[in-house]
Amino acid sequence: MKHSLSLASLSVAALITLSACGSSSGGDIAGTSGGSSAAAAPSITAEAGSEATTEATSGASEAAAAHNGADVMFAQMMIPHHQQAVEMSDMMLSKDGISPEITDLATKIKDAQGPEIETMTGWLEAWDEPMEPEGGMDGHSMGAMGSDTGGSGSMEGMMSEDQMSELESAEGTEASRIFLESMTAHHEGAVSMAEDEIENGQNPDAIELAETIVETQNAEITEMEELLAGL
Repeated sequence: MKHSLSLASLSVAALITLSACGSSSGGDIAGTSGGSSAAAAPSITAEAGSEATTEATSGASEAAAAHNGADVMFAQMMIPHHQQAVEMSDMMLSKDGISPEITDLATKIKDAQGPEIETMTGWLEAWDEPMEPEGGMDGHSMGAMGSDTGGSGSMEGMMSEDQMSELESAEGTEASRIFLESMTAHHEGAVSMAEDEIENGQNPDAIELAETIVETQNAEITEMEELLAGL
């Protein structure tokens, strides 16, 4: 009888042990599975974020690269237009007896338009477009460009070689007058070109630069008119 009870007790103990092991094992498996899922979740989120960033970058690049003929012409024509403005400013900065207001203006023009030349050159390179229109600058115009004010080629406001020589040799008040009158016409031509880009361009960066040119150069035209009145 005692032997039978002992066997029964052992059987019950064995069952309890097996049940406990099963519960423990199941818990471990569930824990492992849960841990794996938790670890996988950040990885999936990171991959999704990376893909979204890549798509956004690609979309931004495509938007920046999108351009049309008006964008190309704007850059091709505005680069030499800016280059002459920088050259005119350098002439004034090399002279003696020029008022600080005019040398400050010349410095401001040079500092603004120099970097813009680099920006537009970079666009043409990125767009795989030539630096000049086919056949050169002659015969090409942009919007209202092509005045008969002694400009260069068909670009309104550009000074001729003779006018540049006159500015280079002038001194004092005469140099200031030539510079202010010529740069006013030069700025008016640039504003006209920029307005044409705003109306007909496609590239958002080019349109933004055109808007900046309209705003800043119109303000400088007003400043130059005031300086001219004070000579």
